[in-house]
Amino acid sequence: MFPHYLKKKLYDKKVICILKKKFKMKERKKIGEPPGSLIYAGERKKIKSQTVFIRYNKDEFVISESELEDNEVETFNLEKNKVNWINITGLANIKLIEKIGLSFDLHPLVLEDILNPSQRPKIEEFDKYIFIIIKKLLWEEKTAEFNQEQISLVLGPNFVLSFSEEESDLFKTIIDRIQIPKGRIRIMGADYLLYCLIDLIVDNYFIIMEFLNEKIENIEDTLVSNPEPSTLQEIYELKKTIIELRKLVWPLRELVNKLQRQKLELISDELQIYIRDIYDHIFRITETLDSFREIIFGMLDMYLSSVSNKMNEIMKVLTIISTTFIPLSFLAGFYGMNFIYMPELSFVLSYPILIIVMFSIFFIMIYFFRRRKWL
Repeated sequence: MFPHYLKKKLYDKKVICILKKKFKMKERKKIGEPPGSLIYAGERKKIKSQTVFIRYNKDEFVISESELEDNEVETFNLEKNKVNWINITGLANIKLIEKIGLSFDLHPLVLEDILNPSQRPKIEEFDKYIFIIIKKLLWEEKTAEFNQEQISLVLGPNFVLSFSEEESDLFKTIIDRIQIPKGRIRIMGADYLLYCLIDLIVDNYFIIMEFLNEKIENIEDTLVSNPEPSTLQEIYELKKTIIELRKLVWPLRELVNKLQRQKLELISDELQIYIRDIYDHIFRITETLDSFREIIFGMLDMYLSSVSNKMNEIMKVLTIISTTFIPLSFLAGFYGMNFIYMPELSFVLSYPILIIVMFSIFFIMIYFFRRRKWL
């Protein structure tokens, strides 16, 4: 069994190797290219690009969907008196992304970040728009792991652009809310739509927290009842998951804090109370992750203690068995000596008497061990 510090080194080395394998091909694609080069660095190339264009105000709601091939582009006509939301899924169509960048005067570095799904959560303010990167997290019950996907958001005076690698039902609830004529979202501006998208993504983090909490409780029950080597592997996998989550959540605190504290022209004062609510949610999530991390360290110590206690129980039983057979081995060895004359051997009942004495010694010692609570 490895010492604790050796296990930690081996685990950290394993995580580093996994991360290198995961991002090596993505980073290699862009080596030598000038800044702002539009190269899709993701892995979902076979997903066709699809756009959902939604225009609404308090009196009207219009939605249109289109699926584009790699060589097709689409022109978007914005209406000034409405909120325009364009949701783009499938980023392999470089011409579409480039066309959108030209239509909305997006910086080439912004388009480069949109096409690189390994970016960290961040916020950048430009003259005419605000660019935000956030990570969407979904829990897979079959694999008991979470999947992450980068969501890129662009907020303008009367429009919101959202970019994702694949289609999902995550934003369907937002679309359903927009269709309600008397809903709050219909009377608010584009900044409120941005808040709704971020709030929905953050709320899904709590689902991840619930599954992690359930998984931690199951592992703790196993540690108490019957810890096995596979349990240690589960603990390390859980530790890896929480480390990845903290890497995603901590930059999100900085992102929302900037929305909350800096005076951004595209964010109205009326929206600040909602942004503070998101910040409170993120703060609770970070606190939960910190507590999970402390619990995992305690679980590692609990595993080592449980294994040590189990080994002590085994050694105790073996020691008692060995101690019980010491006097029996002495008697067997004593009367097994090859002397010519031993008075006891001439007695007819010597053999059964010896057997009775040996069994008596055995049961007396067992009784003694139980009386002392050693057994």
